[in-house]
Amino acid sequence: MINKHIIRTLLVQTPSTPGNLGKVATAIGLAGGDIGEIETVHVGANYTKRNITVQVENEAKLESLLEAVRELGGGIQLHTVSDDVLRAHEGGKIQMKSKMPIQSLADLRRVYTPGVANVCRVIEQEPEKAKIYTNISNTVAIVTDGTAILGLGDIGPVAGMPVMEGKAALFDQLAGINGIPILLDTKDPDEIVQTVKHISPGFGGILLEDIGSPHCFEVEERLKRDLDIPVMHDDQHGTAVVTLAAVLSACKSAGVDLEKATVGQIGLGAAGLAICRMFMAFGVKNVFGADKSPEAKERLKGYGGNPVESLEELMEQSDIVIATTGVPGLIKKEWVRQGQIILALSNPKPEIEPEEALEAGAAYAADGRSVNNVLGFPGIFRGVLNAGARDITHEMLVAAAEAIAAETKPGDLVPHPLDLSVHERVAEAVETMAVQSGKTDR
Repeated sequence: MINKHIIRTLLVQTPSTPGNLGKVATAIGLAGGDIGEIETVHVGANYTKRNITVQVENEAKLESLLEAVRELGGGIQLHTVSDDVLRAHEGGKIQMKSKMPIQSLADLRRVYTPGVANVCRVIEQEPEKAKIYTNISNTVAIVTDGTAILGLGDIGPVAGMPVMEGKAALFDQLAGINGIPILLDTKDPDEIVQTVKHISPGFGGILLEDIGSPHCFEVEERLKRDLDIPVMHDDQHGTAVVTLAAVLSACKSAGVDLEKATVGQIGLGAAGLAICRMFMAFGVKNVFGADKSPEAKERLKGYGGNPVESLEELMEQSDIVIATTGVPGLIKKEWVRQGQIILALSNPKPEIEPEEALEAGAAYAADGRSVNNVLGFPGIFRGVLNAGARDITHEMLVAAAEAIAAETKPGDLVPHPLDLSVHERVAEAVETMAVQSGKTDR
């Protein structure tokens, strides 16, 4: 889940005597700020300057926090406040570069005309050789219509471009895949499907991103049916994979057998329904779901789940509760059953704070700060591209979740998202499952 907090970096100078950094940290915490990184940038004869990254919920809290630090006195000084996030996005985060140096006429003739004509002829006669002589088989289209960007809603495809660039950067850094953002200025499912089908020859896979519910279901289902390359809606299945991995880790910590447990999902949007389907694919027999939308509950029923009428009923029946509603405080303490596992995954504020759930008797509780899709989609696509898979199945997604859980250290919910070995294990698990399923070109 994505955190929507405001992030700023404070350059703070403190006297070089014990306790001053603690005063700054206390002032930030009391003002409602969450401290991220602390970097020492200069040590003087009798002072130290540090960059302190903080997160707050809104501009009003940011102003209160800054005022609290300024009022500390005693030689503590706030020098600057910078928005490092905006600065990191200046000029965009991705670029396309040549893999080959072109420094002579011989290079030019080899890379472009006339030499390239021979390669075109080879591919014309044997289309499968495009996988050898082009980057198609290692390139994924990151497609959005801008209708569900992060938790910001329908802000349009151009405003969502920073997210798509981020996905592309992560594809490159974590899995060596070329990710190409595709922004669509239509919300019509027919037009989206037709456009993606028309551009699909240039790609080895399609990642649907931040496309709103309910039309995201239709778009993905039709593209999976009509294309012979893997298609995945990350907000559905990427979220579900990492959630299943987190629940596997939580069950291990709490001594719960997931396959024998009853799972309750609060919120049946794109992510919630996919989470239900993921647990059913894993082998959970009893999956319940609650949502205000009758259509969402009918969709869950069609997938084989059990819709319920009230949150109280779901909480009463479920051993494991997952919430993805975006509604802070939705789960009341008095609803928590002794020994339950509760993952309230909405950010920035969960449906119930983990501390409250534990106080009420939960065996394990966590929020969504560490449950990030980045643990899933790079390795999943690396695996299916390596296998030459024509589809992404629930069996492959379960294999990805189990690989993530297997790499999780005791006491943690999921591994570090930038641990390259995790993405390698996910890719290997998905590739193995793809080959075993027979849904490959091998």
